[in-house]
Amino acid sequence: MRDNAKGGALTEVTFYILLSLYTPKHGYAVMQFIEEKTDGRLSLGAGTLYGALNSLQDKKWIEPYGDSEGRKKEYHITAQGKEIAEKELARLTELVSIASEIIGVPYE
Repeated sequence: MRDNAKGGALTEVTFYILLSLYTPKHGYAVMQFIEEKTDGRLSLGAGTLYGALNSLQDKKWIEPYGDSEGRKKEYHITAQGKEIAEKELARLTELVSIASEIIGVPYE
């Protein structure tokens, strides 16, 4: 994944994964969350999702939750992951505000 932890943009998939894990979920539930929130525009395969989950664990943005012994390992976002998600939200809000001002479409 090409996420820049030093204040740069997250990939859309990473941002959705972090958002999904504000409530603990197993991998399949994360895939369902992303597909539902994007009306099917984003649909992750298992390999892509589990690669991303491993990468986010390595960065300490998410961690296993509860009894992770079993087929349905659950994850949740860490304090560091929440900080990253909040910075991304601020970045996107600024981007949309500036774009709306220039294009002339009001942003609400």
